Amino acid sequence: MTLEEGASMESSLRARYDRTFSGIVDAILKMGSMIEEAVQNAINSLQNRDTALAQEVVERDAEVNALRFEIEEACLALIATQQPAAGDLRAVIAAMNIVVDLERMGDHASGIAKTVIRMGDQPLLKPLIDIPRMAKLAVEMLRGSLKAFVDVDPEAAQAIAPRDEEMDFLYRAIFEELVEIMARNPQGVERATYLLWTAHNLERIGDRVTNIAERVVFMSTGDVEELNV
Repeated sequence: MTLEEGASMESSLRARYDRTFSGIVDAILKMGSMIEEAVQNAINSLQNRDTALAQEVVERDAEVNALRFEIEEACLALIATQQPAAGDLRAVIAAMNIVVDLERMGDHASGIAKTVIRMGDQPLLKPLIDIPRMAKLAVEMLRGSLKAFVDVDPEAAQAIAPRDEEMDFLYRAIFEELVEIMARNPQGVERATYLLWTAHNLERIGDRVTNIAERVVFMSTGDVEELNV
């Protein structure tokens, strides 16, 4: 094989890898959009006491799960056929870990929806103020982390951690308020618990987003860094 032939083959392999990984990135972004919609619909179903919408969130979680496995299979096939090394391999491994966290976020959104279904026609214990804020923050964090992934931007990924602290602050505020309400009104314990479950699921989504940000840092720099300690 001549030097020219070797260079041509290397260029072809590079182009094939780039095309395949670009498809994986597109699928991850699609999955992220599905999670955004699931979170927003789950909270809307809670606010509007819409059990039909909640049931839709639960049923569509299967689509998120299926897409996760499709992406993982594509990543494994890419490793087997292209044998990426160094930064390329880190990117593929990061993608595989990211879809796991996205799938878990779908589970948390589905958990909120299942809570709405379980509540039935019971009225909300109190007006929703901080829970919608948590949901909005979760979606913003998710968008930011996936943008950092696409842009291979470790600084943007590191900026996610302070936002997760804001998420934790909101969760603690909700927890303390609901515990106080339950102490004053034992008859409201069940309805307070539903809101606690909802807030907990949102807080866990924030943690999962932080995991994605950590993967972006690893992909970009090779450093394993815990962003929320």
